[in-house]
Amino acid sequence: MNATALLKRRLVMGAVALALIGGMAYVSLRTGPLAPIKVTLTSPVEGSLNPSIFGIGSVEARRSWMVGPTVAGRVLSVKVDVGDSVKAGQLLAEMDPVDFSERLAALDASLARAGSTQSAAQAQWLDAKARSALAATTTQRNQDLARQHFISPGALDTVLQSQASANAAVQAAQANVAGAGQDLTRLKAERAALAQQRNNVRLFAPADAVVTTRDAEAGSTVVAGQPVLRLMDPASLWIKLRVDQGRSAGLANGIRASIALRSRPQTPLSGQVARLELLADSVTEERLAQVAFDAPPANVSVGEMAEVTLQLPATAAALLLPNATIQYQKGQSGVWRLKDGRPEFTPVQLGIQSLDGQVQVLKGLDKNDRVVVYSQKALSNGARISVVDALVKPEAPQ
Repeated sequence: MNATALLKRRLVMGAVALALIGGMAYVSLRTGPLAPIKVTLTSPVEGSLNPSIFGIGSVEARRSWMVGPTVAGRVLSVKVDVGDSVKAGQLLAEMDPVDFSERLAALDASLARAGSTQSAAQAQWLDAKARSALAATTTQRNQDLARQHFISPGALDTVLQSQASANAAVQAAQANVAGAGQDLTRLKAERAALAQQRNNVRLFAPADAVVTTRDAEAGSTVVAGQPVLRLMDPASLWIKLRVDQGRSAGLANGIRASIALRSRPQTPLSGQVARLELLADSVTEERLAQVAFDAPPANVSVGEMAEVTLQLPATAAALLLPNATIQYQKGQSGVWRLKDGRPEFTPVQLGIQSLDGQVQVLKGLDKNDRVVVYSQKALSNGARISVVDALVKPEAPQ
């Protein structure tokens, strides 16, 4: 092989090698680890938000009652069942009265005897008063005779002593009358207390309500305070709402609410915040509120879950960005803003966020800035980027 052919061969091989190297460099710079990072961009727009607060809650009754005995006993009968509507004062159940009737009869007899004792004491008091009046008259007559020296001083002393005894008898009889009256009052109070206890074994509805649970049956033994029946007012249903504390700014009484029950998610119900709880849940980091229905729905079950959206007043005009543009670096919120065609992390002050993914930018940007929405991978200051319309191309329709 002559020198010319050898040189020509070397030149061809060098050209091929250069082409391969160039191809590898092109691939690595365009699609490999050294390729620019694909990003999508947006610019802030000026506008106002209609912020909302979203939370999960459950249906509860604002007014509910547990009906049960005040003393331990055995259930004699239960006269209503779950789902029954009851009226105020309606008899719901009875406890076994045991010996209440006999004890009431005994107290009635004691009251009759106390009445007789009081009558006897009053008669004795009247008799003592009559004897005292007679003794006073006798004493007056004998004092007149003593002044005329018709009787001796000793005889007068005997008369005075009789009068003193008659007066003492009046006081004793009067005390007996008072004691008899006090005994009668005591027995009446004891009977009233026993009658109240007897009435307590009859369980009545405290208000118009619906029976929600029947916790005991006839023959069951219950302790004091244990419920036999549970009632609720169906017109007092509301939602016990739980809201993330970090998203609860603006929560207040009277805010309008849209309620979607799990049983009817396509039929939202209207309502408003009726009460804010003073105590928050420190474990789940949630605030608690009660949301009342404008019109209580029919056939809703207590304990049913509900999704509640609270509509807050519109905000003042400000720059708005998609929530996806917000990034965090070393605990500082900010965005990747383009500066001379390269990304630069810019801290910003954020305002209110809306449920549709928009957030207010109060400081740090102006409306002419361009910021990164999505990036193919994590960015750094000054990284090479390639702006695209979308990171993933949509599939062509078949």
